Amino acid sequence: MPAISNKGQLMPQSPIRKLVPFAEQATKEGKSIYYLNIGQPDIKTPKIALDAVKNFDIETLAYSRSEGSETYRDKIASYYAKHDILVKHDNIIVTTGGSEALLFAFGSIMDVDDEIIIPEPFYANYNGFSTASGVKVVPVISKIEDNFALPPIEEFEKLITPKTKAILICNPGNPTGYLYSKEEIKKLASIVKKHDLFLIADEVYREFVYDGNVHYSVMQEEDIEENAIMIDSVSKRYSMCGARVGCLVSKNKNVIETVLKFAQARLSPPTLAQIASEAALETSQSYFDAVIEEYVDRRNTLISELQKIDGVKVAKPKGAFYCIAELPVKNSDDFAQWLLESFDVDGETIMVAPAGGFYSTPRVGLNQIRIAYVLKKESLVKAVKILKEALKVYKD
Repeated sequence: MPAISNKGQLMPQSPIRKLVPFAEQATKEGKSIYYLNIGQPDIKTPKIALDAVKNFDIETLAYSRSEGSETYRDKIASYYAKHDILVKHDNIIVTTGGSEALLFAFGSIMDVDDEIIIPEPFYANYNGFSTASGVKVVPVISKIEDNFALPPIEEFEKLITPKTKAILICNPGNPTGYLYSKEEIKKLASIVKKHDLFLIADEVYREFVYDGNVHYSVMQEEDIEENAIMIDSVSKRYSMCGARVGCLVSKNKNVIETVLKFAQARLSPPTLAQIASEAALETSQSYFDAVIEEYVDRRNTLISELQKIDGVKVAKPKGAFYCIAELPVKNSDDFAQWLLESFDVDGETIMVAPAGGFYSTPRVGLNQIRIAYVLKKESLVKAVKILKEALKVYKD
């Protein structure tokens, strides 16, 4: 039998999606499930974006430019200007989701066996992108006791080797919801400048910032224009996960020229989705105000309910719509599967994401779960009550 590649065998399963078969079986058995495992917002997509596609008069659905349409990139640049991020359309490559932007970034700045430093826990697919690119993730651990704040910059410096090419952050963070402060970004800017590294910032949750905090982008740091690469996406901002439109932004011309070669190799980003994404840029501020208010309400409800459970520790998110909870269990993978296979309260159970998959350090985070608060408050309250009852009877 022909062999699968080593890379293919090493490719990690998604900790978010690997439990899907158990959820499907639970549904077949008549259970209702509260899905806390995936960041699929229940917020409606802006009507202006959907109407743009419905009303688009087209006879041939053609390729777009590999870097994305110029009109769309111009409008993205105008959007960024409102956030004090000053870039031009030729600093932007439109991609098929933020995922492709990250893959293009990895391919453009790193070779096989190069290293990238990432504060963990981190978005689980960073492990997959690294494996696909033959790149080694070097983790620096942030702690729930510190609310997952940036680890001391000295911890980063200890990990830098001749193979180190970049530092990657998610801001605000998935899975932690932590928002890096301006001071923390400046510390990272200083170290990448000192060691001639790239600083990649995944900023897809930029709008989701709470409690009067302000998002500060790596693209606002003037001293690292050659070092900074920003990843973005319409998925969460406009509740358009299925559009699969993102972008990579950098003022480093060599980076953009190289990323464009990867973009040309896959031909083009989706044409209709770009039309929807361009229209979405006209979404009114009232839409975002209402969404932020809703998420703050949900976050406060979730954290309050979790704090009522003995033995549960939870970090309070400053942004995005995720939190990490530490449970009195040894292995959250087993616990999450058990919830679907063997537990319910009046025919209802919950689906969570085991947090071990958000780390690259072996056997770290095994007693943690990620919760996405993308359900209405009433559902979150019911879900946490189910979690509380489950912890009472679960045995490792």
